[in-house]
Amino acid sequence: MLLEQRKAFTMLELTFVIVIIGILSAVAIPKLAVTRDDAVITKAIATVSAVRNAIATERQKRILKGDLAHPITALNLDAAGVVTNVFDRFNRDRDDIAAGNAAGSRVLDYPISNCATLGKTNGCWTMNGTNYRFITPDGVNIDFTILDAANAATNRFDCVNQDANCRLLTQ
Repeated sequence: MLLEQRKAFTMLELTFVIVIIGILSAVAIPKLAVTRDDAVITKAIATVSAVRNAIATERQKRILKGDLAHPITALNLDAAGVVTNVFDRFNRDRDDIAAGNAAGSRVLDYPISNCATLGKTNGCWTMNGTNYRFITPDGVNIDFTILDAANAATNRFDCVNQDANCRLLTQ
């Protein structure tokens, strides 16, 4: 008796594999979409933390210099004093003014591009003067500002509205 060698899959085997791949993709794709949104939120949490640490450090530097007359009022000025990236540079302090430098020290080593520059409408940062807004992947606006900008000793970066959305990024 001669045994026949098969050189291809049967239609039943192919159908079975396609059904399994379809079931796996139906389960995996929604999970991956949620994971991406979680990553964007986690990045925003890290950004808020980094900005808060940078403000605290800058505030301490100014206090140690005895520079209480120049509180932190902006986090996004370039050398010409023009608003550019989000969290680019602090407003000028006494040493910057004395040296004739228009811009202060950097807030973040790598400033964050705003939504318009990125061509995005959510999952990004934008700003308006001294108000900074994170737009969640769901399109919810979470607004931040520099609290007590008139007092260098108490500058803080916090939400405008203390709600569940604020707690999402400041936990």
